[in-house]
Amino acid sequence: MDAVRSSLAANLRLTPPEGAMSLAADRVPPPIADAGLLKQAMRRLVGGVVVVTAGSGEDRVGLTATSAVSLSVDPPTMLVCVNRASATWPVIVQRRHFCVSILADGHRSIAERFAGIGSLRGPARYLGSEWTTMASGASGLTGAQAIIDCDLEEVIERHSHAILLGAVREVRLGAESGALVYGRGRFHDLPSPDGRAEP
Repeated sequence: MDAVRSSLAANLRLTPPEGAMSLAADRVPPPIADAGLLKQAMRRLVGGVVVVTAGSGEDRVGLTATSAVSLSVDPPTMLVCVNRASATWPVIVQRRHFCVSILADGHRSIAERFAGIGSLRGPARYLGSEWTTMASGASGLTGAQAIIDCDLEEVIERHSHAILLGAVREVRLGAESGALVYGRGRFHDLPSPDGRAEP
């Protein structure tokens, strides 16, 4: 599997575009911050929760993330960070797609399943929830606040993670509701726009 990952990743490495800034290895200062302190600091940053999915049928995989943002609206582009040790990473590379489902309050159990709580893997993480097949072939969560389906445009590998740039292929909006957020190492329900907590 490691050899497959390395081969696939090598095929996606792109030369930086002309004019792009880069630092030579000998000019990059060594990390001096304590990794544990950085982890504690980032736990204090509250973020929206998404499920990133890829594959289809028995090949379906997915993970929970807070690192998903819109990079550009012209053209529509998403940025997602994925740990390259995850089972989702090689499937994203192979299928060249990923789908982002923005979770609502009431989706805590889904977030926990896709975060690996309960040790479920692959298609087993999809059980108990309703999913729809998007244009790319990946699955979007029915009932999500929004589903953003992407074709994989570019991969930037840095350290343990890969930065995925996705050309947005399809967007579906769900009903406005409360949101699921993550902070201080826990999931929290954010009230709906009218100020009432969703059941």
